[in-house]
Amino acid sequence: MQEQDDLITRAQAWLAEDPDPETAAELRALLEAGDTAELADRFSGMLQFGTAGLRGELGAGPMRMNRNVVIRAAAGLAAYLKAQGHDGGLVVVGYDARYKSADFARDTAAVMVGAGLRAAVLPRPLPTPVLAFAIRHLGAVAGVEVTASHNPPRDNGYKVYLGDGSQIVSPADTGIAAEIDAVVALADVPRPESGWEDLGDEVLEAYLARTDEVLTPGSPRGVRTVYTAMHGVGKDVVLAAFARHGFPTPVLVAEQAEPDPAFPTVAFPNPEEPGAMDLSFATAAEANPDIVIANDPDADRLAVAVPTDDAGWRMLRGDEVGALLAAHLVHKGARGVFAESIVSSSLLGRIAEAAGVGHEETLTGFKWIARVEGLRYGYEEALGYCVDPEGVRDKDGVTAALLVAELASELKEQGRTLSDLLDDLAMAHGLHATDQLSVRVSDLSVIASAMARLRAEPPTSLAGLRVVTAEDLSRGTESLPPTDGLRYHLDGDHKARVIVRPSGTEPKLKCYLEVVVPVAEASDLAPARARGQEILDAIKKDFSVAAGI
Repeated sequence: MQEQDDLITRAQAWLAEDPDPETAAELRALLEAGDTAELADRFSGMLQFGTAGLRGELGAGPMRMNRNVVIRAAAGLAAYLKAQGHDGGLVVVGYDARYKSADFARDTAAVMVGAGLRAAVLPRPLPTPVLAFAIRHLGAVAGVEVTASHNPPRDNGYKVYLGDGSQIVSPADTGIAAEIDAVVALADVPRPESGWEDLGDEVLEAYLARTDEVLTPGSPRGVRTVYTAMHGVGKDVVLAAFARHGFPTPVLVAEQAEPDPAFPTVAFPNPEEPGAMDLSFATAAEANPDIVIANDPDADRLAVAVPTDDAGWRMLRGDEVGALLAAHLVHKGARGVFAESIVSSSLLGRIAEAAGVGHEETLTGFKWIARVEGLRYGYEEALGYCVDPEGVRDKDGVTAALLVAELASELKEQGRTLSDLLDDLAMAHGLHATDQLSVRVSDLSVIASAMARLRAEPPTSLAGLRVVTAEDLSRGTESLPPTDGLRYHLDGDHKARVIVRPSGTEPKLKCYLEVVVPVAEASDLAPARARGQEILDAIKKDFSVAAGI
């Protein structure tokens, strides 16, 4: 009874300071209904701030995304920045078109001004890479993007960048989290009604001008595309970028062209999810383009699809697009370091070695890739590509789309396609076949149990191949800091590899698989693909059993 009374008291205290009439009404209804189970879920702790910032389901209570939680996060960030000597510094705030994003952006700006910092808010919902660009362009000490990227419609999030234009990493995350914990009550957080700057289109124009650096002057621009914004904020910026550089206007997937926080045509607004690209392929069947391109809702990721021999379409894996862009940059004479996350294909390393450029692997996430010294190009398999790190030190689905369009245009002039170039890479470096076993859960304990099981009883063989090394990445390696993940290398000529980790942004357990099949000549490609998929399927089956998922 005491626990229930304490729960009700905490909920009433939260309600008393809730600045949002919608979430206040929601919480009041739960209290009046005596729904202690739901209240216990919402008040079981505080949504934790980490290297991904905040991300969670919208709703009332400290375990949900709402104005109360965001104001506290903004106050913690402001206190951290001041402690780092940035009093009076500028914080740029961007936001997407999800539910509550504009409210969270305004609250953040108000908190910054109230804390003695300056704030500037982007003029409307815009792609995340525009915010990442604006931080360095305006000389800001930090930036905030209100977005849940490709999460379900009910979610929102809060992504923090420091003045170098990169997402936060440790120890900044723990420093900010400690300052958030120190916020006792919202009444202690000054929030003036004005004082921040509402930016105009100058920053967007500067971002578009920066895209000039991505393309080679005078390069072919003839590729025909179908484009979907996936109900997000990419359309206007992508169309402006393509027009600026003389590409044919992309044919839009009309049903998904405009921002819509309900994401009505997709189960999950992520091009990687089954069915998400169906409307794009239906549009392509009518428009007959050379390629199909798609952004996720905040346009920091890019998906690419190519025609198949049976008049259909195949979405390329992120590893395939990553290799294509790397090969194109090598062809353009790019120098510097090519970087990727550890879960991405080893093909990038082979391309880099053959070209005589540097290569590095990092932990998963662009917060790590963007920090590689001398970075010229970075990618990760989850459709993220950084093709202009001097402009945007994060993944950018707009500039990546431009570079893919340039590559496809060059190949088109030669009577070739992206698929032809992938064949060339397979013959030069071996067919790098990749796949993923991704399990979405409603109970996070399932993920913890699977990881514990794998640590206690690591598999000794997968697909009939002996596991020769089993690394617990939580202990760190010579080149990587600790992370919650496991990596296995298998015996044999196929250099098979498995990496498993919990997702940092979604309730998923992710397993990344790769095998390499030698290819001597073009006639070996089809058998190599079949063999690669056969091994991947067997590994996936055996690993599911080993992990108990």
